[in-house]
Amino acid sequence: MTDATAATAALTLDVRLARADFALEIALALPAHGITAICGASGAGKTTLLRLIAGLESGAQGRIEFAGQCWQDSARAQFLPAHRRPIGYVFQEPRLFPHLTVRQNIDFARHRALDAAARRADPAPVLQLLGIEHLLERAPHTLSGGEQSRVAIARALAGAPRLLLMDEPLAALDAARRAEILPWLERLCAQSRIPILYVSHAHDEVARLADTIVLLERGKLRAHGAAQDMLARLDLSTARGADAGVFIPAVLVEHDAADCLSRFSFAGGELFVPLAAPPAKAHQRIRIAARDVSLALERPQHSSIANQIACTVTELAEADSPAHVLVRLDAGGTPLLARITRRAARTLALRPGLAVWAQVKAVALLD
Repeated sequence: MTDATAATAALTLDVRLARADFALEIALALPAHGITAICGASGAGKTTLLRLIAGLESGAQGRIEFAGQCWQDSARAQFLPAHRRPIGYVFQEPRLFPHLTVRQNIDFARHRALDAAARRADPAPVLQLLGIEHLLERAPHTLSGGEQSRVAIARALAGAPRLLLMDEPLAALDAARRAEILPWLERLCAQSRIPILYVSHAHDEVARLADTIVLLERGKLRAHGAAQDMLARLDLSTARGADAGVFIPAVLVEHDAADCLSRFSFAGGELFVPLAAPPAKAHQRIRIAARDVSLALERPQHSSIANQIACTVTELAEADSPAHVLVRLDAGGTPLLARITRRAARTLALRPGLAVWAQVKAVALLD
């Protein structure tokens, strides 16, 4: 790790944890801002990594440093216990105290903050950020799953953490509740200056929230980097599932109220998104699923598909299905993915360097 990397890293890890049936070995520097998604198959070590960072795995060897403070150094017999690490932890289950009201749950964490000023701080900004002011006198069992998740996040923030750990916080929710809470998480990401480590299996959550992705495989670091690039890497599992896709940072250019269509620009061209009204923010993330991209050697004429983007094929790889292949495309420096049939790839004679037109059948705003 270079000096420049260390200067911009919130968290540096060089740790090993051996168990009878599993070993975790990670050397990594994570950024001091934004959301870092920790991804990987079940058993890859995602939760173990969070627990190690939190100080809940005292048997680990190596060094952990956060913002210049040593949390653990086994070579010097140094270990900062969990209650002295300035972290907030949101588990898969809300784990609210059932005998306390929402207000009392949040006050419990606030009164145990490491910083004296934080213990005296007004919790109102956190309550407003997560929209739970009206729930303060309620008991946890009277809340919906989404409300419980928001209260659990508020409780984690009430302790004024400098690092927030979130271990699949939406995993226990159904699709409707996940859709309900994701906008609150986006608001948290946009307004909080706290770096967040976010464990998730859900591709849509990662694409929607992550700035950086860390991919683990069997306790080892497989790859890490900017989310936009990682999601488009054909050598990684993040690109191989049926729900694989990329996101594109784009800017609203205009909204056609008559046709309910918003036009966005990005580095490789333009995208049209069906919207009843223009989005509140001009800068958006637009998700394009690989299965929603078809390819043509010439620009299609008289097509109902409005989104047609000039691209160059950069790479082909096997998909998760033997009938399909994955094609990585470059659109003016912006990576795209297409998941097409093996026959189509053979018929078009696709190869790296070939100029093609990508037809995008569906897009979705993520912000």
